[in-house]
Amino acid sequence: MFQFGHANAITWQEAADACLAQFGELNPDGNLGFLYATDILSENFAEILDYFKQKTGIMHWVGTVGIGICSTGQEYFNVLAIAAMIGDFPDDTFHILTTLSEQSEQFSRTRQSWCDSKQAMFAIIHGNPRHENVADLILQLSEQLGESFLVGGLTSSRHTFPQIADDIVDEKLSGVLFSSAIQVTTRLTQGCTLISPRHQITEADDNVIIRIDDRPALDVFFEDIGKELADDLSQVPGRIFAALPILGSDTGDYLIRSLVGVDIEQRLLAIGEMVTVGMPLMFARRDRDSAHNDMVKMLRKLQIMLNGKMPKGAVYYSCLGRGENLFGNDSQELKTIQTILGEFPLVGFFASGEIYHQRLYGYTGILTLFL
Repeated sequence: MFQFGHANAITWQEAADACLAQFGELNPDGNLGFLYATDILSENFAEILDYFKQKTGIMHWVGTVGIGICSTGQEYFNVLAIAAMIGDFPDDTFHILTTLSEQSEQFSRTRQSWCDSKQAMFAIIHGNPRHENVADLILQLSEQLGESFLVGGLTSSRHTFPQIADDIVDEKLSGVLFSSAIQVTTRLTQGCTLISPRHQITEADDNVIIRIDDRPALDVFFEDIGKELADDLSQVPGRIFAALPILGSDTGDYLIRSLVGVDIEQRLLAIGEMVTVGMPLMFARRDRDSAHNDMVKMLRKLQIMLNGKMPKGAVYYSCLGRGENLFGNDSQELKTIQTILGEFPLVGFFASGEIYHQRLYGYTGILTLFL
Protein backbone atom coordinates (compact mmCIF):
# COMPACT_ATOMS: atom_id res chain seq x y z
CA MET A 1 0.00 0.00 0.00
CA PHE A 2 1.32 3.43 -0.97
CA GLN A 3 0.03 6.86 -0.01
CA PHE A 4 1.26 10.07 -1.60
CA GLY A 5 0.81 13.82 -1.85
CA HIS A 6 2.31 16.76 -3.70
CA ALA A 7 1.85 20.51 -3.46
CA ASN A 8 3.35 23.93 -3.95
CA ALA A 9 2.66 26.72 -1.49
CA ILE A 10 4.02 29.93 -0.02
CA THR A 11 5.77 28.17 2.88
CA TRP A 12 7.18 24.69 3.28
CA GLN A 13 4.84 24.05 6.23
CA GLU A 14 1.82 24.72 4.01
CA ALA A 15 3.19 22.46 1.27
CA ALA A 16 3.95 19.71 3.78
CA ASP A 17 0.50 19.92 5.36
CA ALA A 18 -1.11 19.74 1.92
CA CYS A 19 0.85 16.57 1.16
CA LEU A 20 -0.11 15.04 4.50
CA ALA A 21 -3.77 15.88 3.91
CA GLN A 22 -3.62 14.04 0.58
CA PHE A 23 -2.31 10.94 2.37
CA GLY A 24 -5.67 10.65 4.09
CA GLU A 25 -5.84 8.31 7.06
CA LEU A 26 -2.32 7.04 7.58
CA ASN A 27 -1.65 3.35 7.15
CA PRO A 28 -0.35 2.24 10.56
CA ASP A 29 1.98 -0.22 8.83
CA GLY A 30 3.69 2.43 6.68
CA ASN A 31 7.42 2.13 7.27
CA LEU A 32 9.34 3.79 4.42
CA GLY A 33 8.96 7.26 2.94
CA PHE A 34 10.20 8.94 -0.24
CA LEU A 35 10.59 12.72 0.02
CA TYR A 36 11.51 15.23 -2.70
CA ALA A 37 11.49 19.02 -2.57
CA THR A 38 12.46 21.74 -5.01
CA ASP A 39 15.92 23.19 -4.40
CA ILE A 40 14.36 26.42 -3.13
CA LEU A 41 13.85 24.39 0.05
CA SER A 42 17.32 22.88 0.27
CA GLU A 43 18.19 24.88 3.38
CA ASN A 44 14.91 23.78 5.03
CA PHE A 45 15.16 20.13 4.03
CA ALA A 46 16.15 18.90 7.50
CA GLU A 47 13.15 20.68 9.05
CA ILE A 48 10.86 19.25 6.40
CA LEU A 49 12.13 15.72 7.01
CA ASP A 50 11.68 16.07 10.79
CA TYR A 51 8.15 17.37 10.22
CA PHE A 52 7.18 14.36 8.11
CA LYS A 53 8.71 12.00 10.66
CA GLN A 54 6.76 13.66 13.46
CA LYS A 55 3.45 13.68 11.60
CA THR A 56 3.67 10.14 10.19
CA GLY A 57 5.65 8.29 12.85
CA ILE A 58 7.80 6.84 10.05
CA MET A 59 11.52 6.96 10.76
CA HIS A 60 12.90 5.54 7.50
CA TRP A 61 13.06 8.01 4.59
CA VAL A 62 15.05 8.52 1.41
CA GLY A 63 15.06 11.42 -1.05
CA THR A 64 16.78 14.59 -2.18
CA VAL A 65 16.10 18.00 -3.71
CA GLY A 66 15.82 18.94 -7.38
CA ILE A 67 15.51 22.07 -9.47
CA GLY A 68 12.37 20.28 -10.57
CA ILE A 69 10.34 17.56 -8.81
CA CYS A 70 7.37 15.53 -9.94
CA SER A 71 4.41 13.46 -8.88
CA THR A 72 1.46 11.83 -10.60
CA GLY A 73 0.66 13.96 -13.66
CA GLN A 74 2.43 17.01 -12.21
CA GLU A 75 5.80 18.74 -12.49
CA TYR A 76 7.10 21.57 -10.32
CA PHE A 77 9.89 23.87 -11.54
CA ASN A 78 11.10 27.09 -9.89
CA VAL A 79 8.38 27.05 -7.23
CA LEU A 80 8.35 26.00 -3.60
CA ALA A 81 7.05 22.44 -3.76
CA ILE A 82 7.16 19.05 -2.02
CA ALA A 83 6.28 15.54 -3.20
CA ALA A 84 6.12 12.67 -0.72
CA MET A 85 5.10 9.01 -0.76
CA ILE A 86 4.98 6.41 2.00
CA GLY A 87 4.96 2.66 1.51
CA ASP A 88 4.07 -0.38 3.56
CA PHE A 89 6.81 -2.96 3.03
CA PRO A 90 7.04 -6.37 4.70
CA ASP A 91 9.41 -6.53 7.65
CA ASP A 92 13.11 -6.60 6.86
CA THR A 93 12.69 -6.21 3.09
CA PHE A 94 14.60 -2.95 2.81
CA HIS A 95 17.85 -1.55 4.13
CA ILE A 96 18.89 2.11 4.16
CA LEU A 97 22.25 2.76 2.52
CA THR A 98 24.31 5.63 3.93
CA THR A 99 27.93 6.82 3.71
CA LEU A 100 28.60 5.08 0.41
CA SER A 101 32.13 5.99 -0.63
CA GLU A 102 35.25 4.37 -1.98
CA GLN A 103 35.54 2.25 1.19
CA SER A 104 34.36 -1.04 -0.26
CA GLU A 105 35.65 -2.91 2.78
CA GLN A 106 33.34 -0.87 5.00
CA PHE A 107 30.44 -1.71 2.72
CA SER A 108 31.24 -5.39 2.98
CA ARG A 109 31.42 -5.32 6.76
CA THR A 110 28.22 -3.42 7.43
CA ARG A 111 25.86 -4.48 4.65
CA GLN A 112 27.02 -7.56 2.81
CA SER A 113 25.46 -9.99 5.28
CA TRP A 114 22.04 -8.34 4.86
CA CYS A 115 22.41 -8.35 1.08
CA ASP A 116 23.34 -12.02 1.03
CA SER A 117 20.63 -13.17 3.42
CA LYS A 118 17.83 -11.20 1.77
CA GLN A 119 18.94 -11.73 -1.84
CA ALA A 120 19.05 -8.00 -2.47
CA MET A 121 17.92 -7.33 -6.03
CA PHE A 122 17.12 -3.64 -6.39
CA ALA A 123 18.28 -0.27 -5.03
CA ILE A 124 17.16 3.35 -5.32
CA ILE A 125 20.23 5.59 -5.21
CA HIS A 126 20.75 9.35 -4.95
CA GLY A 127 24.13 10.82 -5.84
CA ASN A 128 26.05 14.05 -5.40
CA PRO A 129 27.08 15.59 -8.77
CA ARG A 130 29.87 17.60 -7.14
CA HIS A 131 32.04 14.48 -6.88
CA GLU A 132 33.92 13.76 -10.09
CA ASN A 133 34.17 10.01 -9.48
CA VAL A 134 30.47 9.44 -8.80
CA ALA A 135 30.07 7.44 -12.04
CA ASP A 136 32.85 5.09 -10.93
CA LEU A 137 31.21 4.69 -7.53
CA ILE A 138 27.91 3.74 -9.16
CA LEU A 139 29.66 0.96 -11.05
CA GLN A 140 31.53 -0.11 -7.93
CA LEU A 141 28.33 -0.23 -5.87
CA SER A 142 26.56 -2.27 -8.53
CA GLU A 143 29.41 -4.77 -8.53
CA GLN A 144 29.39 -4.95 -4.73
CA LEU A 145 25.69 -5.73 -4.76
CA GLY A 146 26.13 -8.61 -7.17
CA GLU A 147 23.06 -8.85 -9.39
CA SER A 148 21.22 -5.91 -7.84
CA PHE A 149 19.77 -3.32 -10.23
CA LEU A 150 20.30 0.38 -9.44
CA VAL A 151 18.01 3.27 -10.37
CA GLY A 152 18.07 6.89 -9.23
CA GLY A 153 19.59 10.23 -10.00
CA LEU A 154 22.08 12.92 -9.06
CA THR A 155 20.78 15.83 -7.00
CA SER A 156 20.13 18.98 -9.04
CA SER A 157 20.37 22.19 -7.07
CA ARG A 158 21.40 25.82 -7.26
CA HIS A 159 22.04 25.80 -3.53
CA THR A 160 23.08 22.90 -1.28
CA PHE A 161 22.93 19.19 -2.20
CA PRO A 162 21.25 17.34 0.68
CA GLN A 163 20.22 13.69 0.49
CA ILE A 164 18.02 11.71 2.83
CA ALA A 165 19.09 8.31 4.14
CA ASP A 166 16.97 8.21 7.32
CA ASP A 167 18.58 11.55 8.20
CA ILE A 168 20.05 14.37 6.13
CA VAL A 169 23.40 13.27 4.70
CA ASP A 170 25.96 14.79 2.36
CA GLU A 171 27.35 11.69 0.66
CA LYS A 172 28.61 10.72 -2.74
CA LEU A 173 25.87 8.06 -2.88
CA SER A 174 23.03 7.04 -0.57
CA GLY A 175 19.67 5.33 -0.86
CA VAL A 176 17.71 2.20 -0.04
CA LEU A 177 18.22 -1.44 -0.94
CA PHE A 178 15.31 -3.85 -1.41
CA SER A 179 15.23 -7.62 -1.01
CA SER A 180 13.99 -10.03 -3.65
CA ALA A 181 10.60 -10.08 -1.86
CA ILE A 182 9.79 -6.65 -3.35
CA GLN A 183 8.58 -6.91 -6.92
CA VAL A 184 9.50 -4.06 -9.25
CA THR A 185 9.93 -3.41 -12.93
CA THR A 186 11.92 -0.56 -14.40
CA ARG A 187 12.47 0.90 -17.86
CA LEU A 188 14.53 3.68 -19.42
CA THR A 189 13.54 6.08 -22.18
CA GLN A 190 16.15 7.87 -24.23
CA GLY A 191 15.66 11.51 -25.14
CA CYS A 192 17.36 11.27 -28.51
CA THR A 193 17.11 9.62 -31.93
CA LEU A 194 20.14 8.10 -33.63
CA ILE A 195 21.11 9.82 -36.89
CA SER A 196 24.27 7.96 -37.83
CA PRO A 197 25.58 4.45 -38.38
CA ARG A 198 27.82 2.85 -35.81
CA HIS A 199 31.39 4.16 -36.10
CA GLN A 200 34.64 3.31 -34.36
CA ILE A 201 37.06 5.77 -32.76
CA THR A 202 40.47 5.06 -34.29
CA GLU A 203 42.51 7.86 -32.71
CA ALA A 204 41.79 9.89 -29.57
CA ASP A 205 43.35 11.90 -26.75
CA ASP A 206 41.36 12.10 -23.48
CA ASN A 207 37.97 13.51 -24.57
CA VAL A 208 39.17 14.67 -28.00
CA ILE A 209 38.30 12.43 -30.94
CA ILE A 210 40.97 12.74 -33.62
CA ARG A 211 39.91 10.10 -36.14
CA ILE A 212 36.72 8.10 -36.72
CA ASP A 213 36.85 5.06 -38.99
CA ASP A 214 40.41 6.13 -39.90
CA ARG A 215 39.14 9.48 -41.19
CA PRO A 216 39.33 12.97 -39.66
CA ALA A 217 36.69 13.05 -36.91
CA LEU A 218 35.07 16.30 -38.02
CA ASP A 219 34.66 15.06 -41.60
CA VAL A 220 32.63 12.07 -40.41
CA PHE A 221 30.64 14.25 -38.01
CA PHE A 222 29.72 16.76 -40.72
CA GLU A 223 28.56 13.98 -43.05
CA ASP A 224 26.29 12.54 -40.37
CA ILE A 225 24.64 15.80 -39.30
CA GLY A 226 24.10 17.12 -42.83
CA LYS A 227 25.12 20.23 -44.73
CA GLU A 228 22.64 22.62 -43.06
CA LEU A 229 24.03 22.04 -39.57
CA ALA A 230 27.61 21.66 -40.75
CA ASP A 231 27.43 25.11 -42.36
CA ASP A 232 25.96 26.69 -39.21
CA LEU A 233 27.44 25.09 -36.09
CA SER A 234 25.51 27.50 -33.87
CA GLN A 235 22.51 25.21 -34.36
CA VAL A 236 24.33 22.14 -33.03
CA PRO A 237 24.52 22.74 -29.23
CA GLY A 238 21.56 21.21 -27.45
CA ARG A 239 20.41 19.46 -30.64
CA ILE A 240 23.18 17.04 -31.64
CA PHE A 241 24.98 14.72 -29.20
CA ALA A 242 27.49 11.90 -29.12
CA ALA A 243 25.94 8.48 -28.46
CA LEU A 244 28.23 5.84 -26.92
CA PRO A 245 26.77 2.33 -27.34
CA ILE A 246 26.80 0.18 -24.21
CA LEU A 247 28.74 -2.97 -24.93
CA GLY A 248 26.76 -6.12 -24.20
CA SER A 249 23.40 -4.34 -24.03
CA ASP A 250 20.62 -6.47 -25.54
CA THR A 251 18.32 -3.45 -25.87
CA GLY A 252 20.63 -1.18 -27.86
CA ASP A 253 21.13 1.27 -24.99
CA TYR A 254 23.63 4.07 -25.35
CA LEU A 255 25.02 6.88 -23.25
CA ILE A 256 24.37 10.42 -24.46
CA ARG A 257 27.20 12.88 -24.02
CA SER A 258 27.39 16.55 -25.01
CA LEU A 259 29.62 17.91 -27.74
CA VAL A 260 31.98 20.38 -26.08
CA GLY A 261 34.14 21.69 -28.92
CA VAL A 262 35.45 21.43 -32.47
CA ASP A 263 38.73 22.33 -34.14
CA ILE A 264 37.95 23.24 -37.73
CA GLU A 265 41.58 23.43 -38.87
CA GLN A 266 42.70 20.11 -37.35
CA ARG A 267 39.28 18.44 -37.90
CA LEU A 268 38.91 17.42 -34.24
CA LEU A 269 35.78 16.82 -32.15
CA ALA A 270 35.61 16.95 -28.33
CA ILE A 271 32.84 15.39 -26.25
CA GLY A 272 31.93 15.34 -22.57
CA GLU A 273 33.43 11.91 -21.89
CA MET A 274 36.87 10.33 -21.91
CA VAL A 275 37.25 8.13 -25.00
CA THR A 276 39.73 5.50 -26.13
CA VAL A 277 40.76 3.91 -29.40
CA GLY A 278 38.35 1.17 -30.41
CA MET A 279 35.28 2.61 -28.72
CA PRO A 280 32.07 2.60 -30.78
CA LEU A 281 30.47 5.96 -31.49
CA MET A 282 27.25 7.23 -33.03
CA PHE A 283 25.56 10.63 -33.22
CA ALA A 284 22.04 11.47 -32.11
CA ARG A 285 19.50 14.26 -32.43
CA ARG A 286 17.49 15.52 -29.49
CA ASP A 287 14.07 17.06 -30.00
CA ARG A 288 10.62 16.96 -28.46
CA ASP A 289 9.02 14.60 -30.97
CA SER A 290 11.76 11.96 -30.83
CA ALA A 291 11.83 12.05 -27.02
CA HIS A 292 8.03 11.80 -26.80
CA ASN A 293 7.87 8.90 -29.25
CA ASP A 294 10.55 6.95 -27.40
CA MET A 295 8.79 7.56 -24.08
CA VAL A 296 5.46 6.35 -25.44
CA LYS A 297 7.18 3.24 -26.79
CA MET A 298 8.64 2.54 -23.35
CA LEU A 299 5.29 3.07 -21.61
CA ARG A 300 3.47 0.79 -24.06
CA LYS A 301 5.91 -2.00 -23.23
CA LEU A 302 5.18 -1.52 -19.53
CA GLN A 303 1.46 -1.44 -20.25
CA ILE A 304 1.65 -4.82 -21.97
CA MET A 305 3.70 -6.24 -19.11
CA LEU A 306 1.17 -5.00 -16.52
CA ASN A 307 -1.65 -6.74 -18.39
CA GLY A 308 -4.33 -4.54 -16.89
CA LYS A 309 -2.93 -4.44 -13.35
CA MET A 310 -2.31 -1.11 -11.65
CA PRO A 311 1.10 -0.44 -10.05
CA LYS A 312 1.03 0.04 -6.29
CA GLY A 313 3.44 2.96 -6.54
CA ALA A 314 6.28 4.37 -8.60
CA VAL A 315 9.35 6.59 -8.68
CA TYR A 316 10.41 8.58 -11.74
CA TYR A 317 13.81 10.12 -12.30
CA SER A 318 14.18 12.32 -15.36
CA CYS A 319 16.92 14.53 -16.73
CA LEU A 320 16.81 18.22 -15.91
CA GLY A 321 17.06 18.78 -19.67
CA ARG A 322 13.70 17.07 -20.11
CA GLY A 323 10.49 18.15 -18.35
CA GLU A 324 9.46 21.69 -19.19
CA ASN A 325 12.78 22.28 -20.96
CA LEU A 326 11.88 19.75 -23.64
CA PHE A 327 8.15 19.03 -23.48
CA GLY A 328 6.78 22.42 -22.46
CA ASN A 329 5.48 23.85 -19.20
CA ASP A 330 2.22 21.90 -18.83
CA SER A 331 3.67 18.78 -17.12
CA GLN A 332 3.49 16.89 -20.40
CA GLU A 333 6.15 14.35 -19.48
CA LEU A 334 4.33 13.26 -16.33
CA LYS A 335 0.93 13.51 -17.97
CA THR A 336 2.12 11.10 -20.65
CA ILE A 337 2.84 8.50 -17.96
CA GLN A 338 -0.55 9.16 -16.37
CA THR A 339 -2.44 8.95 -19.68
CA ILE A 340 -0.94 5.60 -20.72
CA LEU A 341 -0.52 3.76 -17.41
CA GLY A 342 -3.22 5.38 -15.28
CA GLU A 343 -3.49 7.04 -11.88
CA PHE A 344 -1.25 5.66 -9.14
CA PRO A 345 1.12 7.06 -6.48
CA LEU A 346 4.31 8.42 -8.04
CA VAL A 347 7.06 10.78 -6.90
CA GLY A 348 10.46 11.76 -8.23
CA PHE A 349 12.70 14.58 -9.38
CA PHE A 350 14.61 16.02 -12.34
CA ALA A 351 18.24 15.07 -11.97
CA SER A 352 21.72 16.19 -13.01
CA GLY A 353 22.33 12.65 -14.24
CA GLU A 354 20.25 9.48 -14.13
CA ILE A 355 21.31 6.14 -12.64
CA TYR A 356 20.26 2.97 -14.41
CA HIS A 357 21.78 -0.43 -13.68
CA GLN A 358 25.53 0.21 -13.51
CA ARG A 359 25.80 3.53 -15.29
CA LEU A 360 25.23 7.25 -15.17
CA TYR A 361 23.06 8.43 -18.05
CA GLY A 362 21.98 11.81 -19.38
CA TYR A 363 18.80 13.07 -21.08
CA THR A 364 16.87 9.96 -20.02
CA GLY A 365 13.75 9.21 -18.02
CA ILE A 366 13.73 6.19 -15.69
CA LEU A 367 10.39 4.84 -14.45
CA THR A 368 10.26 2.18 -11.73
CA LEU A 369 6.97 0.54 -10.77
CA PHE A 370 6.30 -1.29 -7.50
CA LEU A 371 4.06 -4.23 -8.40
